[in-house]
Amino acid sequence: MSNILVGKKHIHMIGIGGSGMYPLAQVLHAKGYVLTGSDNNETDTLGAVRALGIPVQLGQRAENIGDADLVVYSAAIAKTNPERAAAEAAGIEMMERSELLGLVSEWYSEAVCIAGTHGKTTTTSMLAQILFTAGIDLSAVIGGKLPAIGGSGRAGSSEVFVCEACEYVDTFLHLSPDIAVILNIDEDHMEYFKTLENLKASFTKFAQKSSRYVLYNGDDKNSCEACASVTGKEMIRFGTGADCEWRVTDIQHTVQQTTEFKVWHEGECLGTAVLQVPGMHNVLNALAAIASAHLVGLNFAQCQAGLLAFHGAKRRFDVHAHCGGITVADDYGHHPAEIAATLRAAKAMPYRRVIAVHQPFTYSRTERLTDDFAEALKIADIVALTDIMGGRETNTTGFFTRMLAEKIPGCVWFPQDESEPENDKRKYQNFDDICDAVCRVAEPGDLIITLGCGDVNKLSKLIADTLQSREHL
Repeated sequence: MSNILVGKKHIHMIGIGGSGMYPLAQVLHAKGYVLTGSDNNETDTLGAVRALGIPVQLGQRAENIGDADLVVYSAAIAKTNPERAAAEAAGIEMMERSELLGLVSEWYSEAVCIAGTHGKTTTTSMLAQILFTAGIDLSAVIGGKLPAIGGSGRAGSSEVFVCEACEYVDTFLHLSPDIAVILNIDEDHMEYFKTLENLKASFTKFAQKSSRYVLYNGDDKNSCEACASVTGKEMIRFGTGADCEWRVTDIQHTVQQTTEFKVWHEGECLGTAVLQVPGMHNVLNALAAIASAHLVGLNFAQCQAGLLAFHGAKRRFDVHAHCGGITVADDYGHHPAEIAATLRAAKAMPYRRVIAVHQPFTYSRTERLTDDFAEALKIADIVALTDIMGGRETNTTGFFTRMLAEKIPGCVWFPQDESEPENDKRKYQNFDDICDAVCRVAEPGDLIITLGCGDVNKLSKLIADTLQSREHL
């Protein structure tokens, strides 16, 4: 793979406005490649791409690839896409985005690749914030937007490269980390991995790919088991246990909705860190970011300053509005463990009630983990559910939202006509009904938080707009 860019001058990127494609476009542009791109919808990201001087075509047509000698496409681009089909017909070399990310990771001597079932975006964002605040001219590829760097990526001149390492269909095995970080391992993407043992085996392979360090969660049984057979690396644990090289103690949640905790390294207390985002899960994410920053040469004071400047990545407990004493927030959590962590964090804050609005994602995951989803959502005081967003799946087993709702006492949901087939356009998207129901029950002091990795963030905005309009009546 390392030789695929040799002799290449013009690279065309299909879906250049995607959160994973844009940072790679930044890096390739900085390296002097001639880039063109296409996408289907106008976005702020496309404006940022054009600001770099990269031509972008709206709509995907065969002629868009021009004289490109390499075409890069995202995983969402089907083989039948006109540009991808034209490149194949013309014999132009092609590669998927994750393969290109793996190639880019080879260019840096301090590549920090952050993996885990939960927390990748937040931890990668925390580390990027720490490095940026410290003046490190880093490069980064993040799965969400970080305000400090103006988006989801950055092309810098230093040897430091920070990126998310996604386990889905083993894409993280394309990466060449110098520091491999494993935050946690939990059952997810089981339609691909089939068993937890297979999932752990993939994380073992990821850790083994590191050139120097493996930093892993010493509190997480699956992570420890996955790392047990890794050889030839410096193995470093983070967590709350006394045997972890990096550990936290004295965790305190303040009335200002911040979290303070003491950080220890190899038995020495380095001091107190203050975190502006809630939850014990974020304490561990911050500890992983601190340890990673230390491995690339930063001191604890620089880490403290960076964490103080970090106010969260987009769609991670992202507060949208305060309306008549009601707080409206959105979170990307779509796995039971993520939802439980977010709701526990919310319950620890001084809200009167927590109203959770969840959009289940994929039929297979929702059906397989129904009981786990129900237990996680019960942490909230009131729960509302939208229809299941199928994503890449069709509903082949006849599983519907009502089957999850029936396991949650008092759950708010709106029946659909289950005799009608669902389609990719979300025919049964019931956001207006959910919005009306939630806004009617919400009272001053409540938190309304939308949860899910689909388009439920649109519902969060709809709720905020509705509450704000009522304020002005």
